[in-house]
Amino acid sequence: MSYVSALDLASLTAIDMHVHVEVDDHGHHALPPELVDAASKYFKTDGPRPGLDDIAEIYRERKMAAVVFTVDARRALNHLPNSSEEIAVGAARNNDVLIPFGSVDPTTSTQALERARLLAGDYGVRGFKFHPTVQNFDPSEQQFYPLWDLLQSLGLPALFHTGQTGIGSGFSGGFGFKLGLSNPMLLDAVAADFPELQIIMAHPSVPWQDEAIAVATHKANVWIDLSGWSPKYFPEKLVQQANSVLQNKVLFGSDFPLITPDRWMNDFAALTIKDEIRPKILKDNAVRLLRLDNQASS
Repeated sequence: MSYVSALDLASLTAIDMHVHVEVDDHGHHALPPELVDAASKYFKTDGPRPGLDDIAEIYRERKMAAVVFTVDARRALNHLPNSSEEIAVGAARNNDVLIPFGSVDPTTSTQALERARLLAGDYGVRGFKFHPTVQNFDPSEQQFYPLWDLLQSLGLPALFHTGQTGIGSGFSGGFGFKLGLSNPMLLDAVAADFPELQIIMAHPSVPWQDEAIAVATHKANVWIDLSGWSPKYFPEKLVQQANSVLQNKVLFGSDFPLITPDRWMNDFAALTIKDEIRPKILKDNAVRLLRLDNQASS
């Protein structure tokens, strides 16, 4: 079953670019239990981890669409991810509000390429999600270039975690996770060498916010999603840039379920963002990035 969107763009108030499917229909968690608990503690939340259909209903009630995905870190975590295929099928039955992204483990080499082709061709995913720290890879290394070349040829965006992460926080050695792999400057080389690949840097990239802004300002094919932080904690420089130079390149993202769209939107309403820029951040930039307007007219 290949995903075909049925989004009514005119009726949507927002498009959330960053929604995790943490538990599948079989009760399987995307992360090992100890990491789930640690992330909940880090984000000070012990809320439910809804399944895909429940996520769809949450966003349907709010007249929002959501980009949904898991993270495939099977080698680094020795833990099978939730199925990107099942996420795509679930998004297809909720195609009025859900947009599926796939995930592959770049460290699996040719297997990652094969799975990316399968997810794009047979399941119709609209992009791919990566977490360099959790997946334990440096995206700027040449060994991963065939994957970026494939995504560029498919015309599908790549969403990369950047900056600090709550996953592994509090463990001795941070569960072995290396924060430096999520420095946004590593994506500068990828953006330069694959100029048609649309790259989304997820989250305020603390402690590398200046680097993220530099890359997004310099590279026309780089975007920033604003997930993972309440807007009231956004770095001042990020807010300034979103209000000016980067107004066409920043995207609403919540990081649901760790941050709810309600909490994010309430705090965003209090942020000093110009009235004419708010619709761009909440929906219009995502429509353009994902080419949803072209799809609606085809």
